[in-house]
Amino acid sequence: MPPAPPATGTAAGTTRSVGSATAPIGVVGRGRRRMRRWVRRGWRPVAYLWRRSLMLRSVAITVMTTGLAIGIIGAAVMVSISTNIYSQRRDQIESESARATNVAQGIFDAATATEDSNQTELETLQNEAQQAILSNTTSPGGTTIAIERTPGQSTPQTLQTIVSPGFPDAVITDSLRKAVGANTGKLSLQPVELEDGGRRVPGLAVGSTLQVPSAGQYELYMVYDLSDAQKTLDFVSQTLSIGGVALMVLIALVTSLVVRLVVVPIRGAAETSRKIAAGRLDERIPVRGQDDLATLARSFNGMAEAVSRQITQLAELSRVQQRFVSDVSHELRTPLTTIRLAGDVMFDSRHAFEPAVARSAELLHAQVERFELLLADLLEISRYDAQAVQLDTEPVVPVALAADIVEEFRPLAERAGIELQLATPGGHTTMRLDAKRVRRILRNLVGNAVEHGDGRPVQVVVDSDVRTVAIAVRDQGVGMPPEDAARVFDRFWRADPSRKRTIGGTGLGLAISLGDAKLHGGRIDVWSRPGEGSTFVLTLPRNEQATTATSAIPLPELDESYDGPRAVREES
Repeated sequence: MPPAPPATGTAAGTTRSVGSATAPIGVVGRGRRRMRRWVRRGWRPVAYLWRRSLMLRSVAITVMTTGLAIGIIGAAVMVSISTNIYSQRRDQIESESARATNVAQGIFDAATATEDSNQTELETLQNEAQQAILSNTTSPGGTTIAIERTPGQSTPQTLQTIVSPGFPDAVITDSLRKAVGANTGKLSLQPVELEDGGRRVPGLAVGSTLQVPSAGQYELYMVYDLSDAQKTLDFVSQTLSIGGVALMVLIALVTSLVVRLVVVPIRGAAETSRKIAAGRLDERIPVRGQDDLATLARSFNGMAEAVSRQITQLAELSRVQQRFVSDVSHELRTPLTTIRLAGDVMFDSRHAFEPAVARSAELLHAQVERFELLLADLLEISRYDAQAVQLDTEPVVPVALAADIVEEFRPLAERAGIELQLATPGGHTTMRLDAKRVRRILRNLVGNAVEHGDGRPVQVVVDSDVRTVAIAVRDQGVGMPPEDAARVFDRFWRADPSRKRTIGGTGLGLAISLGDAKLHGGRIDVWSRPGEGSTFVLTLPRNEQATTATSAIPLPELDESYDGPRAVREES
C-alpha cells in the first residue's frame, strides 16, 4: 500500500487553490471601485452645470417633461393603432377562414350526395378542396394549411394528411387541437409566432372541422402570416419615434431661445450687482424697451442709485468719525501729559498731605493711567478703522511668548489665589510674527482669565499641527451664556458691568486682540458656559500659504460640554 501524501503538501495545494480563486475577486473589486470613481468624476461636472445654469435646468426639465408626454401619447397611439389593425386582420381572417371552410365542406357534400365515393375519388375531392381553400384565403403575408384526420375514429375509408410546404406544425398547440376536435361548429383562433428568416413574426392559427362521408371527421388548420401588419406597425412606430424626437429637438430649441431672452438680462443684472458689491458704485444695467425686464432694470438702477448715495454718505460719515477720534486722541495727549506730570508730583508727595488729599492723589494717579490706556486703545482702534496698521514681524517661538506672559501674570494670579498652569505639547517652532501684537493678545486673554477665574486654576496651552499654532487660555470661573459669548469681541461691551475689576481695562482689549489676530491671518475662537468657565483659543497660520480653517486646539459648539484642551486632560 503506497504511503499517504504528506499533510503539508495538501495544505500547500489548498492555499494555492484559494489564492487562485480569490485573485479574480480582487480584480473585480478594483474594477468596481475604478468604475465608481469614473462615474463620480463624470457626474461632478454635470451636477456643477445643473446647479449653475438656469438655462440648462429649464431646457432639460422642459425636454424631459415633453419627452414623457410624447412617450405616453405615442404609446397610447401605438396601442390604439395596433389593436385596430389586429382587430381588422382578425375579422378578415375569420371571414376568409369561414368562407374557405364552407367551400371545402360544400365540395365534399356535393360530390358524395349522388354517388358512392371510392378512395381515388375522395383523394381527388381532397385536392379540389385544398385548391378551393387556398383560393379563398388571400392573406398578404401568405397562408399555409393542413388537413389532418381527427384521432380516435373508425371509418371504411381514410384520407391522407395534406400539409402545405413550410407548414409550422409546432405552433399548433394541444389546446387548439382539443378545441377543434370538439367540433363545436365554430372557428377556433389562436395567436402564434412564426419563424421568418431567423426572426419571429406574428401569425394567427385558425382551426375548423370538415365532415367527409365514409371518411369521417377531419381537422382543417390554416396559419396566416401577419408580417405585413407588423411591417405597418413598425413603420408607424418609426414615424412616431422620428416625429417625437424632432418635436423634442424643436421644443428644446424654442425653450432655449425663450429662456435666453430672460436669462441674458438676468446675467447682466447679476454681473452689475457683483461690480457694485466690489465697490464700482457707478455701474448700471442697460435699459432696452418697455417690457417687464426693462421695468426691472429701471427699478434696479434706481435702487442702486439710492444705495450708492447712502453708502457714500455713510463712508463720509465714517471717515469724519475716524478723523474725529484720531484728532481728539492726538489733541488729548498734550493736556494729558501735563496732567500726568502734575499728578506724578502730587502722587510722589502724597505722604506729606492730609489723608483725604493723599487718597485723592492716589485716585488721580490711577485714573490718569487708565485714561492713558484708553487713549492708546482709541488711537489703535482708529488706525484699524483707517486700515493703516502694518505688521512688524520677527522670528518668534510661540512657546517663549506664552511663557513670558504666564510669568508676567503669575504674581497677580497668586494674589488672587489662582494657579497659572502652562502646557506646551507644541508650538516650539520658530515663526515670523509681530511679537508686540501677539503679546498684547495674550495679555488680554490671560488677564481676563485671571479676572474671572474665581480662584480656580487657569491653564495656558500651546499646541501645533502641520498648518497652525494655537494658544488656548482656559479659566474655570463664572463663564458666559451663548448670547454674551457672541458679543464678547464688541467694542466697549461687558458681560457684567457691575463686576469689580482688579486689572482695569478699557473695554477695547478683545476687539483690538481680534484685529491683531486677523492681521496675522488668524482668528480667536471662544467657548463659554455659565458655571463652567471660558476658553479662548488664538490660532495662527504657520506660514503665508497655510489657512486657519482648522485649529490645532479645536473648540466644541457653545451648547456642548468641554473638558479643556487635550494636553490638560492628558496631564490630569
